[in-house]
Amino acid sequence: MFIKIKKNCGIYMQHNGLEKQHLVPVTSNFLINLDHVAEVSFYTIKEKKIRYDLENHEFQIQPHTRVLHLQMTYTYAMIKENINGTKGSLVERSYYKLHFLPEEMGQYDELRTKIEEHVLNL
Repeated sequence: MFIKIKKNCGIYMQHNGLEKQHLVPVTSNFLINLDHVAEVSFYTIKEKKIRYDLENHEFQIQPHTRVLHLQMTYTYAMIKENINGTKGSLVERSYYKLHFLPEEMGQYDELRTKIEEHVLNL
């Protein structure tokens, strides 16, 4: 099953390809294959957080911003052979964090509902 993320001025994304603390606005539609997602979590940011755009301009993520965190399977992982100059290996799985600002119009609720339809609660 795929989920479609629609371009929207109230959605920002973070992933492994970005520097830490950076977010980018979702400016085009894209699909994520849920068959390649290992873990999903939903949470709400409780306090203001400082983040940066691609040009290193600072902006604030407001409280009540909802986050959909998708951790991908190990098939979509990178293996690092050197960690801080020490030999060894570290498997870093790909992830996507979608930040839905408080004024965003319902796409978060729609996505969460669709994902939870495929969850068996015991």
